[in-house]
Amino acid sequence: MADVAEIVLVRHGETEWSSSGRHTSYSDIPLTERGQEQAAALAPRLLGRQFSLVLTSPRQRAIDTCAFAGFGDRAEVTEDLAEWNYGEYEGRTIDEIRSAVPDWTIFTHGAPGGESAQRVGARADRVLARAAAAGSAALFSHGHFLRVLGARWIGLAPDDGCLLGLDVATLCVLGDEHGRRVLRSWNR
Repeated sequence: MADVAEIVLVRHGETEWSSSGRHTSYSDIPLTERGQEQAAALAPRLLGRQFSLVLTSPRQRAIDTCAFAGFGDRAEVTEDLAEWNYGEYEGRTIDEIRSAVPDWTIFTHGAPGGESAQRVGARADRVLARAAAAGSAALFSHGHFLRVLGARWIGLAPDDGCLLGLDVATLCVLGDEHGRRVLRSWNR
């Protein structure tokens, strides 16, 4: 494995649906005013970092977060960074879903008409291979997908992303240590 300088994961800022706990994958919900402020606050945290590759999800909330953070002019849009497709659970809260499936999580049950954990993991693997080959990368995306990305980086199964909590407008840094992939920082 080549040495990886740094892969920075960036979760988008707050949206109306993220603040109310509604699952948002393909719906293009914009950042709230607070979400825009959160995204802009990422810029000084990323200042001075040199990235060979900047990728963003095609959803406007990720594209806008990337722009507010100062990387919009360099970013390439890729469908591989889109959020986990929640299918029939799009726009629903966990309480609504659990009224029908009491112990439901996206990681353990998936969603009718949505993506499987394995399919999301395959997308994550493609993104990670590309980012690692670039040497340093910034990836702007979404909560559940980035959790899978973190799990896959350290060799865990896609559904083990359930072990990695992630708030809006946070940074995570993937790297390596003595030839092993590690989480340098998470949910900061």
